[in-house]
Amino acid sequence: MSSNNSIENPAAVLSNRPKTHAGYLTIVCVIAALGGFLFGFDTAVISGTIVYLKKQFALSALREGWVVASALIGCIVGALSAGTLSDRFGRKKMLIFSAALFLISAVGSAIPPSVRVLVLARFVGGLGVGAASMLSPMYISELSPPHLRGRLVALYQLAITVGILVAYFSNAMLQHLAVNVFAGIGEQYMRWILVDEVWRAMFGAESIPAVLFLLLLLIVPESPRWLTKQGRADEAMQVLARVVGRTEAEKEMAEIQETISHESGSILQLLQPGLRIALLIGILLPLFSQVSGINVVIYYGPKIFEEAGFKISESLGGAVVIGLINMIFTFVAIAVVDKFGRKPLLYVGICGLVSALIGVGLLFYYQVTSGPLLLGLFMFYCACFAFSLGPVPWIIISEIFPTRIRGRAMSIGTFTIWGGCTLVAQTFPWLLENLGPAGSFWLYAILVAPALPVVWLLVPETKGKTLEQIESD
Repeated sequence: MSSNNSIENPAAVLSNRPKTHAGYLTIVCVIAALGGFLFGFDTAVISGTIVYLKKQFALSALREGWVVASALIGCIVGALSAGTLSDRFGRKKMLIFSAALFLISAVGSAIPPSVRVLVLARFVGGLGVGAASMLSPMYISELSPPHLRGRLVALYQLAITVGILVAYFSNAMLQHLAVNVFAGIGEQYMRWILVDEVWRAMFGAESIPAVLFLLLLLIVPESPRWLTKQGRADEAMQVLARVVGRTEAEKEMAEIQETISHESGSILQLLQPGLRIALLIGILLPLFSQVSGINVVIYYGPKIFEEAGFKISESLGGAVVIGLINMIFTFVAIAVVDKFGRKPLLYVGICGLVSALIGVGLLFYYQVTSGPLLLGLFMFYCACFAFSLGPVPWIIISEIFPTRIRGRAMSIGTFTIWGGCTLVAQTFPWLLENLGPAGSFWLYAILVAPALPVVWLLVPETKGKTLEQIESD
């Protein structure tokens, strides 16, 4: 791989772009991106329930961290296993399996009689999240033409932000209804779910998008690159023809077949000189996305605002605002990532993240936590993450690995994401107690700052290249 950043003639690029069957391609990619929606919903729904769970089950700081991190342990297992399974059985079948896991988790999390059962249900959901977090962007990347790939893969991150926002809104709405509307319900079971232990309804709400995801996946095609790898070139050709038209599909098929014929199919291929940098990028970028502290804001948003003196209802409202900003600025990434490239977004976003984390730490240190300033800095932080370390690592790691081992190779990057995510979620309650909010956010600023030289020195610009061209560079 090289980091060639040569600027192409825009007019020539536009004239040479294939005509894409945009309607069909968009529908398929949106369906695949629903895995991201469930990822976002599943990981954010805990933010509204943790206050109730801590009180009901008398959770210590470590047990609180374990309730949150149990899903993340499942994510690690799901991400590691989904790569090998998707290379063997296909991207589509594994996406369907992950949707089934989401549904089982949603139901199981809504009815547990104990913390142990809740942890088990969250673990199952984590398996689905971990698998989908690798499969959805990889599937979209393998289906998309080069000039649209960045924004289409970024749809996955947009779906995550929408899922987070919907989870925040759902939690806030159910909490409001429990106090102001459902309080007079007399039927025992309904009162148990919607009023007395409203956190059960918060978890159970995920079953609706899980069923939708499961049903819609039945109509999407298999990845053409996986089909080609399996020797099913005719089926792959039919899929490509529906995406870019027959003429371009024939050219792309020839390029895919030529590239695959030179791949070993062994994960040890990543240790070859030309791919070592790809492996390092696939580990470091996902790691930086997590040690930036983003999941602290997502998981513990209401708790952070409580620490700042906000009431529970106000904290949930603040979390909705943060989720909205996250979604809006992911649209920015979608709009510009294929125009300006991956690296410029990372440069600007990382600088913004470090500045925001330092600022948030200063506000907590000097106890300036009343008024809009704290919320404003959190909004700025989420905006910077949403157009940089949010979508761009998913885009890059879905592009830089060879077709024959892409599933297993992406599992490494996705494992790094969930390993870092688990570490952050598990340690934040302890950091909050021992370093305080100021020290915690300063620590995240120190950890994410090295991402800037890593992007500058190692990460190639992949804008506008086919997956086969990226592999051959």
